[in-house]
Amino acid sequence: MTTAVSISFTRRCVVAGLAVAAASTAVSPADMARAQTKQTAPDKSLYERLGGVFAIAAVVDHFSDAVVKNPIVGKKSKNPQLRKWHTKNLQRLPGLKFMRTLWVCDVSGGPFKFVATRPGATPLGLEEAHRDLRISPAEFDEVAAELGRTLDHFKVPKAEKTEVLEAFAAHKDEVTEGYVKKG
Repeated sequence: MTTAVSISFTRRCVVAGLAVAAASTAVSPADMARAQTKQTAPDKSLYERLGGVFAIAAVVDHFSDAVVKNPIVGKKSKNPQLRKWHTKNLQRLPGLKFMRTLWVCDVSGGPFKFVATRPGATPLGLEEAHRDLRISPAEFDEVAAELGRTLDHFKVPKAEKTEVLEAFAAHKDEVTEGYVKKG
């Protein structure tokens, strides 16, 4: 089994590197060496700060079960496609949990590569996997709220929780692409 390794350059790393370069004319070589070592050391990735694959898998497991039980987007959803998925396709839930875990590991800078079973427009695109579910923006927001509650359950620190929710929200247009507004 092979895993892909990705290197994540955060804005903070880039800004720190630029700051070190700009300051090089104003400080001594010894100060510069210390500053460069301190400033350019990469921050831990979100993947590492979340605790790696096992912690992410635990969150995904809890989150996935909570979505199934959620009255707005789960078994009792008013959306017939979501209701059907959460009542008639639950034998696929273990595989979905696995794919969600890979997706979160990939998007958070971890060493695992997500490959969609129904590829979207980008490697991490979700539009094709969700198109037939006709997820509305409000339903997407409820799933995001469920994710927030799950992160709270696991006491994920505020900064990491915000990053996870921002990464999730960045895919809202893809996930809701199949929604057809009524009226």
